Amino acid sequence: MLTLPSIEQRIAQELNAREAQVIAAIGLLDEGATVPFISRYRKEVTGGLDDTQMRNLEERLGYLRELEERRVSVINSIEEQGKMTDPLKQSILLADSKTRLEDLYLPYKQKRRTKAQIAIEAGLEPLADALFNDPTLNPEAEAAKFIDADKGVADVAAALDGTRQILMERFAEDAELIGQLRSHFWENAQLCAKVIEGKENEGAKFSDYFDKSEAIKAVPSHRALAMFRGRGEGILNLTLALAEDAEAEANRTPTKGERMIAARFGILDQKRAADKWLLDTVRWTWRVKMAMHLDLELKRQLREQGELEAIKIFASNLKDLLLAAPAGPRATLGLDPGLRTGVKVAVVDNTGKLVDYATIYPHQPKNQWDQSLHVLGELCKKHKVDLISIGNGTASRETDKLAADLIKLHPELRLTKVMVSEAGASVYSASELAAKEFPDLDVSIRGAVSIARRLQDPLAELVKIEPKAIGVGQYQHDVNQSQLAKSLTAVIEDCVNAVGVDVNTASAALLANIAGLNTTLAQNIVEHRDQNGVFKNRKALLKVARLGPKAFEQAAGFLRIMNGDNPLDASAVHPEAYPVVQRIAEASSRDLRELIGDSDFLKKLEPKRFTDEKFGEPTIRDILSELDKPGRDPRPEFTTATFQEGIEKLSDLKPGMMLEGVVTNVTAFGAFIDIGVHQDGLAHISELADKYVSDPREVVKAGDVVKVRVLDVDLKRNRVALTLKKQSDGGERIKEERAANMGNPGGNKGRAVPKQKEQPKQESALAAAFANLKR
Repeated sequence: MLTLPSIEQRIAQELNAREAQVIAAIGLLDEGATVPFISRYRKEVTGGLDDTQMRNLEERLGYLRELEERRVSVINSIEEQGKMTDPLKQSILLADSKTRLEDLYLPYKQKRRTKAQIAIEAGLEPLADALFNDPTLNPEAEAAKFIDADKGVADVAAALDGTRQILMERFAEDAELIGQLRSHFWENAQLCAKVIEGKENEGAKFSDYFDKSEAIKAVPSHRALAMFRGRGEGILNLTLALAEDAEAEANRTPTKGERMIAARFGILDQKRAADKWLLDTVRWTWRVKMAMHLDLELKRQLREQGELEAIKIFASNLKDLLLAAPAGPRATLGLDPGLRTGVKVAVVDNTGKLVDYATIYPHQPKNQWDQSLHVLGELCKKHKVDLISIGNGTASRETDKLAADLIKLHPELRLTKVMVSEAGASVYSASELAAKEFPDLDVSIRGAVSIARRLQDPLAELVKIEPKAIGVGQYQHDVNQSQLAKSLTAVIEDCVNAVGVDVNTASAALLANIAGLNTTLAQNIVEHRDQNGVFKNRKALLKVARLGPKAFEQAAGFLRIMNGDNPLDASAVHPEAYPVVQRIAEASSRDLRELIGDSDFLKKLEPKRFTDEKFGEPTIRDILSELDKPGRDPRPEFTTATFQEGIEKLSDLKPGMMLEGVVTNVTAFGAFIDIGVHQDGLAHISELADKYVSDPREVVKAGDVVKVRVLDVDLKRNRVALTLKKQSDGGERIKEERAANMGNPGGNKGRAVPKQKEQPKQESALAAAFANLKR
């Protein structure tokens, strides 16, 4: 019998890679190697598969292995029932998806006793076969032969009803028919949304969908999830419909589904004795068994696609945020703004250690402005503060003014103020992790510490927070939570390992994301460090409780030891490759410390000269690159965005204003941008560039500094329309085309941003902005 290509062959084709590469990568994964380790230190083995390819490979491997396990289970089940045939087995062996496999298994799946099974037990299956195979037979006359009160068949009507149930189940469980119907309706059906009568006011935020119809295959992820949310909140009804079926219903002719069932089983209206009865059976099959099932299945498919896209967007945004530019090891003053409860103040030194804290009341109702300036000034002098990190929540702009006055009052301190996202700070403050770190510190002060630290190193601080609380997702609470967690965990792991961590300063939360480590090993490293002092070299890690050779192999290259015994320990060169570096040094007749950082000399070396049976050219090139800039940080250079003075609230904004802003969240329909007025503005996907944009991330990503023009300000709804286009098309068109809803599925407002590559100046009007946007 024919079979599908091997799992390795299928994955190789999907990844556009060689089968040998996939086989090697799978072998490493099965041995317990992690994706970051494989993609960084086993390039020769995998032929250079990068971390993205490895993540896709890992995901597909899991799916295809589950598919094969299910295939074996299905075959065994059908064979145990004695119902396996060669054609059926061939179809099962060629099923290339779980959906197709389950379609084939449906007639044989163990289920609760159905009406069809009861009819079969009553001996009516021969009648079903007879009427189906010979429509010239008279249904009533044939049914009379099967009346048997002892078996529950009291009369002709009961016999025909049971017979119909048998054929309906047979038709509804036909795998080929199910596949044909699914495909046709996905390609041609409309998803129709209608408001539930009386819910118009309550569901005003879903007004775009009160009477909307759209091809189901074309519904974007954000609109699909918005409509499903509306249904979940009891505002909308969602149905599937074919345009041709409306006419069929009006003319009382068979619908498309009915025609497809009849065509599949060769049921025609030739005025034979059983034709009408069989066509009625077809109609009942569609209306009772298949229509609802298909409706639910296609909506589920749409939702799953929308969720996958939302998860992908969230993962991309999280990656951008985690890899945002760090301010670095500089003493930082963290301000968690507040009005009545005061501004919480925390000072952390250049290692992130809390060294001082206070609470000040510069705003209403106490208005202790000068006193607050004095307290902040003394703290900055005492601890030699370089940076002021201001949370972007309530009273953030007022607190930003306070920081500006502080800078003017103490020019000798050369302070720099930066407003950062405080999303998730309160979650961290109340977490078990924060309680362990600061058991005697008030929860509100812990938030100020987090705000200060996330400016120093966003990655190190944000890994302590539940990703969903960071606020860069799209409908993150509506999607499959296990899939979301798996995707975000992979992103965090990839980001942490791409940057590497200083093992002598890193928190347990950060260390736990290093390849080969887990929460227990990370905690053991911290405890060993606390009890025995800093690690002097990477080998000392082997003394950590339960950290064995395998974990060391996976983790060592990503752990940095600054100013240790061996300068290579501060680099991404793996300890297993130290002999290669020694060989390079000896061949160059230079001391290792002289070799490090000598770019001109290193560029002249031929990688091929130093290869051996274990280390090929890709690894040698990586080693030379590390020797050039050991422990280099892949994140961009730190700089800050500047918000326009006097622009503090929505009422200060006017159409046409040119402002600088920070991209806080990227969704499928556009980008949300913080321009310093508490409420992020939306640059719709149609306003991100002068060319067509299919994916907003082609143009912007979370953390980017951009120049924007204000297009429209809706004070009533607290919404702002922005554009990055070069030329304006006029404000009147904006008002005409602007859609009614502009919700914000994001919320992160980070302002510590990477230095941007040259971007085109983008200014102009909004075209169909905010269309179909819903929370």
